[in-house]
Amino acid sequence: MTSGPGEGEKVALDLRGLKCPLPVLRARKAAKGLAPGTLLEVLASDPRARDDFPAFCENDGHALLDCAAEGDTLWRFRLRIGG
Repeated sequence: MTSGPGEGEKVALDLRGLKCPLPVLRARKAAKGLAPGTLLEVLASDPRARDDFPAFCENDGHALLDCAAEGDTLWRFRLRIGG
């Protein structure tokens, strides 16, 4: 996880290589330690993450800002941590 300077905190989480359900479980654990409004960017290579992350955000009260495929085996999720 990394954070950078700027207006709001931004955290990157690289979960490539992990299989379901680990990407969502690791993202959930990371999100619990973040302040509301923090931008969390997640990289995942498990195809199931495309379905899991929207459900995770809805269930946990986070806003899924973007879900983009980068090639055939990588997905980038951008979410705003809810309160």
